[in-house]
Amino acid sequence: MELSSKKSISLGTAILFIAPFFLWGTAMVAMKGVITQTTPFFLAGFRLVPAGFLVLAAAAILKRPQPQTWKSWLWIGLFALIDGAMFQGFLAAGLVRTSAGLGSVMIDSQPLAVALLSSWLFGEIIGFFGWLGLIIGILGISLIGFSDRLIYGIFQGDWTVLSFDWLGFLDRGEFLMLLAALSMAVGTVLIRYVTLHSDPIVATGWHMILGGIPLFAISWWQESAQWINIDLSGWLALSYATVFGSAIAYGIFFYLASSGNLTSLSSLTFLTPVFALLFGNLILAEVLTPLQSVGVCLTLVSIYLINQREQLLKNLKLRIDEQPR
Repeated sequence: MELSSKKSISLGTAILFIAPFFLWGTAMVAMKGVITQTTPFFLAGFRLVPAGFLVLAAAAILKRPQPQTWKSWLWIGLFALIDGAMFQGFLAAGLVRTSAGLGSVMIDSQPLAVALLSSWLFGEIIGFFGWLGLIIGILGISLIGFSDRLIYGIFQGDWTVLSFDWLGFLDRGEFLMLLAALSMAVGTVLIRYVTLHSDPIVATGWHMILGGIPLFAISWWQESAQWINIDLSGWLALSYATVFGSAIAYGIFFYLASSGNLTSLSSLTFLTPVFALLFGNLILAEVLTPLQSVGVCLTLVSIYLINQREQLLKNLKLRIDEQPR
């Protein structure tokens, strides 16, 4: 009885750890499935604002303190602009032009930028495995973002392919996803400053609401027929992305982070695009080119190396010390 209880606790803990990344990955598929029935900025705003109210309701039940000073609201406002409005706006706009799985891989490449920003701002050491991950990540993103014709042409010595259409690339979904990843990376760094003045869960809820308002404003100004064409399955997909992909996923993530499990939790980031690619293939029949598939694998390897660089370095030093002299 005791053994089965320990097994069930272990299984429950594993499910809890994996849940945020499963929810984020499948929410990407849900958003891609409904994007043809709605508009990007309405979708982005709808994913943020209701989820923000849900997070604040949970924070109230948990009796988390509300922001009290102008500094806390200033940091929350900046966090809302970058990690809320810009991240979700670029994400939704990029989904119109790219697949859910491919988009999720590019979004979860943000640890590459986080590593560089953390090294610059906080003096964190990237180390050998970190730099190796960065190099592999840049290669992987290149294989994903650039056309097969450009890459094959370079390998075959056809330098005429380098007459690159920068304007065409800037209009592609992959570029918008890179901007979303950069916004998320800056937001990840900002949260360290935000939590100096505010409770992290409360700040997360307010940044969703404040970040979603300008997205709704842009939608009202530039878009039309935002919800007229959404059918029942579309509303269910929107609800899933909002409730599960935003409110619950972020709630679980910050619960685990506040329990001292941030290192173990961050090492699972690479699972998000795996789930997105898997369910994108099963539900939306999305297929990557061979080069993009290689790029996806390299990107996942790079994310793993960056997240686990300290543990990998410790293991390497331990093996070297164990070698007979």
